[in-house]
Amino acid sequence: MSTTEKRHIDPERALVRRKQVLDAAAACFGRSGFHGASMAEISKAAGMSAGHIYNYFDSKDAIIAAFVEQNVERVSQLMRDLEQQADPLQSMVDDAPRHVREHLDPNTWPLALEISAESARNPKIAEVVHDADLRARLQFRAILKAARERHGLASDDDTMDGLVEAMICLFQGLDVRVVHNPKLNEAALARHMGIAMKAMLFS
Repeated sequence: MSTTEKRHIDPERALVRRKQVLDAAAACFGRSGFHGASMAEISKAAGMSAGHIYNYFDSKDAIIAAFVEQNVERVSQLMRDLEQQADPLQSMVDDAPRHVREHLDPNTWPLALEISAESARNPKIAEVVHDADLRARLQFRAILKAARERHGLASDDDTMDGLVEAMICLFQGLDVRVVHNPKLNEAALARHMGIAMKAMLFS
């Protein structure tokens, strides 16, 4: 839990209320943008008073920080699942269609883009995003490095630096791509993403 969030006597009730606020904020940010969505709008969508929301989050920055942490937890679980695969490299190639579909889901990318945009102009959010990215990147790097070593592939620092960033760029770029071309051919994209991933992961 973020240090900018309030403490509560009943943690379970607080978690329910926090989720209620976050669900409302996600809808408001997606519709109006981070700066366009007011705390009053969020409180109305959450069905509680603005004062009540401040019992759980000090500000919109704290709400965004909570979204970032949620995503860290989601990605960390994906990484743990990947690590359990017999061949993580091949599993990533095989799962390319699923990952593409998830990244193109209109219920996910608007919020991701809002957070990225805000981190570009808000040092406080940038710090949160950079820390989250570092944690996820190190976990991903360790998995890729171990998997490549099992295949007898290069795993020196320079190789891993480039590979990790290239792989992340492939997927983070999807959020922007679907904004520019909402009618893109998903099946064809997924097929070629798999080809690109295989070329990078096994070279």
